[in-house]
Parts: sequence; C-alpha cells; structure tokens
Amino acid sequence: MTHPYIPTRANEPHNRIWFETRPRHLAGRGDPRRITQTLRAAGWKNHSDADYPHVVLASPDYRHTVVLEPEPESYGAWWRIRGESEGHSWYTEFGANAPVEILAALTDALLEPEPEPETTPDIWQALTSAGWTYERDEHGNETAMHPDGTLSLRRWTVAPAERFFWTAEATLSGGGGGRDLLWRASLDDAMPRHLIAAFTTALASDEPVQRGMCDVPHSYLVTQEQRGPQGEQLAVAHEAHLKAVRAAARKARRTAALPTSSGPAPTAAPSAPVRNR
Repeated sequence: MTHPYIPTRANEPHNRIWFETRPRHLAGRGDPRRITQTLRAAGWKNHSDADYPHVVLASPDYRHTVVLEPEPESYGAWWRIRGESEGHSWYTEFGANAPVEILAALTDALLEPEPEPETTPDIWQALTSAGWTYERDEHGNETAMHPDGTLSLRRWTVAPAERFFWTAEATLSGGGGGRDLLWRASLDDAMPRHLIAAFTTALASDEPVQRGMCDVPHSYLVTQEQRGPQGEQLAVAHEAHLKAVRAAARKARRTAALPTSSGPAPTAAPSAPVRNR
C-alpha cells in the first residue's frame, strides 16, 4: 500500500537549506531527534502517549528518564531529565530554545560509564579557557559569563552552607536595564559532576551548529552562512552516529552478561563407574 506524503518537519533534514550558525547558544532549539533517537538507539524504552504531544523515554534500568513536553510558553521547561546516582536522586530542566547540541552533551554522557572523580574535567576551567570571566563571592556563589555577555552559568545558594543549585541562562539586554530571557537550564547540585562537566564543556564550545534560515528565534543575534553539511550529508552523519551508539550498547550488554568470577573454572564431577551387567 502506498502511503500519501504528509508534510511534516520530521521529513527533515532533506527538505531545507542549512546554514552554519553561530554562536550556538543563540541558535535555537534544533532537531530533538539528536537526543531522542540517540537514547532509543542505546536501548531506552519509549513510554510516550501517542495521543499526547510529548516524548517519554526511560533507560533500560529505569534509573534515568528524559521527558520532552512542549509548554505553551516557549521559555518554560520543555526538557526534564531525572536520574539516580549512588542512591541520590537528581533532576535538570531545559527551556525550549536551549540548543539540542548543548543538551545532547549531557544525555550522551548518561550512556557512558561513570568515570572516576579524579578524571572529571574542571567545570570552571572549561569556561575560563574559552574566555569567560569567573567570580566567587564570600558565600561560595560562583558565576561565569560568556565574553559577549549573553550567556552565564551560576552555582548559587539562597543561604550560606545550604543546598546549591546551578543555573545557565541566555539573556539579552532589556528595557530599564533588565535582561530578557531566551532560555534557561536548571541543574541539581546532586548530579554527578561528570554530567555537569559535559554540559558546561558544550556550553563553552564555539563550534557552529546547522540551522535553517527561519529556525533561529532571533536572527539578528546570530551569523548564518550557507555552508557546512546539507540534507543528505546530515542524514548520513546522524545515521552513522546512531549505528555507533547501537554497537556500543550491544557491546555493553555482552560485557555485562559475561561471568564476573575470576577464579578457576569448576571441574566436572567424575562420572559414575559403569557396572557390568
């Protein structure tokens, strides 16, 4: 049976011209399949309601969940991620206009074994090495600011010695000296540090992202040039990425299924003597 062609953005990346867009943190949300299809390729289960406009994914062990649930307000929390590590629960939320390439750095890290603490890169050094300013006040609150002043990362607490929170914000100068919010990410200080480090490293990256001409929420804030990979190239690269994720997931399952005992293999019990009849 031949199915009719139904126009939808799910047919991308073939049906539009792509532009190399920078800075990435002002480039808009991008294609959520960079995250959702990667997690599905890694074996995450789809718990979405087909009659409701959302995506609900859970890791094979149900320790982590990712929910993409569009809100009426585009600056609200569209992405919600919850997890558990060493008996502690944690969460993080991202607004609609947070680029998926930045969020994907965190969700990709969920698929990797948790590294040793001493191997986790320094969170603030990744930003200062990229030219961000850094400040720490007497209460332990820390703030780093992008060179153009439109992106910041804070680790803050309401009262000294209380629980800390992380907030990343992309903002613009507004009327009356205030700031207009483009997107916000809220991270739990209980998150494993390698996840926060993966996110902040992507936050500091100056690599461009591919966007359509009309896909950026504030076109006057970004530079777009018609170059870089186009439809077929983007599709091939994405499929290669998914293939690598599937292979890594299969390898991890095989490794987990191997016997864990390192002792000698048990010897077979001696066979009973054969009696003459």
